Amino acid sequence: MRDVPTGLWVAALIRRAELQGAFALVAARGDAERGDAVVKVVQAGGLARVYVRAPGWGEEDCFDALPEDGPAPEADIEALVQRRREQDRDLWVVEIEDVGGRHFLTEQVKDKRPRGPLEGEGR
Repeated sequence: MRDVPTGLWVAALIRRAELQGAFALVAARGDAERGDAVVKVVQAGGLARVYVRAPGWGEEDCFDALPEDGPAPEADIEALVQRRREQDRDLWVVEIEDVGGRHFLTEQVKDKRPRGPLEGEGR
């Protein structure tokens, strides 16, 4: 994401989601070249998570999954996204609706919640 203009990165993420059967849109547009981005994922049952870029992870981009303990009511996640948007007007907000809650990020995602035996050790 660091070497690619944010607008192009967002377009690629939306395309990946749509190709795999999810619905995705730009909920808020930031600076096309340098703006940061968060990804809000809404899943079945009105639950959601948000993926935010993790600070200070060297050369490789990495995202944190919030809340750390798993999906929360969508209204709570939307409030978190709006607070971040108020702090950074150049922030892009991508919203993905996917029954299974997939994020479609190709970057590493730090997800601290425990995994079931079929989910693997992490992404």
